[in-house]
Amino acid sequence: MAKVTVSCPVYPSEDPEKVRAALLKIFPTGVFEVEGERMSGEADLENFSALIRRQRILDTTRSQMLAGMRRNSVKTRFNLNKQVATVGKVSFVDYRTALGTIEVTVEDDNLEALIDRVAPVTVDGEEVKQ
Repeated sequence: MAKVTVSCPVYPSEDPEKVRAALLKIFPTGVFEVEGERMSGEADLENFSALIRRQRILDTTRSQMLAGMRRNSVKTRFNLNKQVATVGKVSFVDYRTALGTIEVTVEDDNLEALIDRVAPVTVDGEEVKQ
């Protein structure tokens, strides 16, 4: 079973409940707690997978998940835009943003199969059923 950890900074200028609400729009099953200057918790990828399909960003998601994977690893990591999450959208970032990013770490014994389920291969924008 996959272990999904979601974490982001909570700055003094931010309302922790609004940060939690943003995380829950992407990961509604998550249980997020503030510890120090970070909010983190575990979640699943069900809603995330539905959102990327609705937004039609399967190829981008797949490339981000594969890029974050280490050789012979069971773990991948990618970053999402925290501000965009407040409106329930997924947006990947490869740079530092003013309010920080949402860091998502996914661990699974068969990570490539998990990536195939969450963000399958597409041809001409359509999912390839395997």
